[in-house]
Amino acid sequence: MSDIAIRVENLGKMFRIGARRERYRTFRDALAGLWRRSGSGRRAATKPFWALKGVSFEIRRGEVVGVIGRNGAGKSTLLKVLSRITEPTEGFAEIHGRVGSLLEVGTGFHPELTGRENVFLNGAILGMHRAQIEARFDEIVAFAEIEEFLDTPVKHYSSGMYLRLAFAVAAHLEPEILVVDEVLAVGDAEFQKKCLGKMGEVSARGRTVLFVSHNMQAISTLTKRCLLLANGSCQALGPTEEIIACYLEGGVRAQRTYHAEPCGDHPNVTRVEVETSEPNGVHANGRPLRIKFEVHCPRAVRSGAFSFQIVDSLAQPVVHIWLFDSELPIFRTPGCHHLTCQIPKLRLYMGRFSIRTHLSQSYGGQHYETLDGICPFEVAMLYQHRSWPWQPGVCKYIEDALWSSSSQDAHGTVDNIWVAPPRS
Repeated sequence: MSDIAIRVENLGKMFRIGARRERYRTFRDALAGLWRRSGSGRRAATKPFWALKGVSFEIRRGEVVGVIGRNGAGKSTLLKVLSRITEPTEGFAEIHGRVGSLLEVGTGFHPELTGRENVFLNGAILGMHRAQIEARFDEIVAFAEIEEFLDTPVKHYSSGMYLRLAFAVAAHLEPEILVVDEVLAVGDAEFQKKCLGKMGEVSARGRTVLFVSHNMQAISTLTKRCLLLANGSCQALGPTEEIIACYLEGGVRAQRTYHAEPCGDHPNVTRVEVETSEPNGVHANGRPLRIKFEVHCPRAVRSGAFSFQIVDSLAQPVVHIWLFDSELPIFRTPGCHHLTCQIPKLRLYMGRFSIRTHLSQSYGGQHYETLDGICPFEVAMLYQHRSWPWQPGVCKYIEDALWSSSSQDAHGTVDNIWVAPPRS
């Protein structure tokens, strides 16, 4: 048996921009067609668009491979071709094994059928017997957490319910190849954690997983190899850490700025900019982080106070930094004031964060403004090597520490060794 699960060679998919597919025409359609062709007597011209062009790669059995790239790079089109939802225009893709696909919400289920019926339909499409599906049915329902709506047509499901059932079906019916497109884009944090855990279980059993995501931390946690797509072409394929670095370095530096107009009657923040260590709003743990603020004051402020918090994805503040007029003269004159805060080594653990600001008078004085959820950025454990994988959600903050180690030989001598953890 071949060791190759997926083999793609010179794959291309072309669409025609402006092309319309019409299965039937009504009198209203005919009138609309006359209107579109009026004056020229011809249909509007179409032009080709290559969503994929010259893509070639191989994936071995049991590999977990990430697919990354910007919006419009061709990631979803590639997965649709591999899932046999759409045909390639040129080239070919060899798939060795049953494919379970979780693409965008709406793909793979019949809207008029109930959740229960769709489970059996998808199992039949995968070539499974009814007894095999029934053996896994309870596990699927428990994972999806939709028991109450199991006999309701899926057209009445919310997007979250739809996703939970679709993922449960794709992961539990034991496909030899699991294709997942941005499962973290929909659903709550707890379900996202379940999805990541289940994909890890599937890969541990020797199944092949192809995982598309914009979440670099999820990609780095689950995959060892990664494919980078750009403008429909394969730009790089290799170790995940190298490919993520290539992706981040190749992008335009994202400044992640907040803008607002000056308020005429009270002080307000008019600009906030987070300067991360990596492009596209990604910051490496332990690297310096600089945050710039611009505050407009229509009049002088006595005893001014300014503070900001770094807030996690659950809206919980994890870092709080403040500045009082008694420490540094601020806002004492009308006009535009610029403040810069630099954190020498940001020790936040990996995750998504944002900025919350507070502008007021100190000592219980007048409150002017609070901004929440601005300038989002992501912290990743880049350029740091451990013998075990980093686990998302383990903690919120990392701090420098000194460690002691003692040993005793046959003569009873004890040596104390003080060790500082290495930092990149």
